[in-house]
Amino acid sequence: MRIVILTGAGVSAESGLGTFRDVGGVWDQYDLARVATPEGFARDRALVHAFYNERRANMRAARPNAAHHALARLQQARPGAVTLVTQNIDDLHLRAGSPEVIAMHGALDQALCAACGHRWPAPAVMGPDDPCPACGAPETRPDVVWFGEMPYHMERVDRALAGADLFVAIGTSGAVYPAAGFVAEAAAHGAGTLEINLAPSDVADAFDRHHFGPATQTVPAWVATLID
Repeated sequence: MRIVILTGAGVSAESGLGTFRDVGGVWDQYDLARVATPEGFARDRALVHAFYNERRANMRAARPNAAHHALARLQQARPGAVTLVTQNIDDLHLRAGSPEVIAMHGALDQALCAACGHRWPAPAVMGPDDPCPACGAPETRPDVVWFGEMPYHMERVDRALAGADLFVAIGTSGAVYPAAGFVAEAAAHGAGTLEINLAPSDVADAFDRHHFGPATQTVPAWVATLID
């Protein structure tokens, strides 16, 4: 059975990483148009770098939780049969032992040169005057996908969805496209669909089955039905 899993912020929330919808959380304290769009970066690079420096420190202090570890065990138990796609920009799936993760929104621990496209491991603290190690231009930015930009690796994701027997969305709001449309795409190719979430998402009606509850409980329980 070929499984495609999409994870969102709800998977990492129990590791202490805030979601977009947290009331009073880190995302609620900022105007996302100022810190998560190309236009915001063009207006105030220092503010955007400060925001992502804080996110990077938060990520490095966090630890993978039981949901991350369960998904890593599933991938390890079924090599080549489980495609893990994440909307998250943290590295917790990899630190939990997942052999491969398609990070459609980029990665906090990577830097990108807006001038030449070079990528390299991000330092703990980045600033607007940092030169690109490849071309020297002071055009360094976090290698993350901002609102209004095209997600990464969409061709790989589309191929995986087309060949899936089961599509599972975990900890996603169903509010952000194109990811919110993956369930319909997978179902159109004949895949079964399952939502694992704290509460119904915006596209809950599109799923065949649902498991609701904290990810650290629901995800290990579901994985156990497949490999134990």
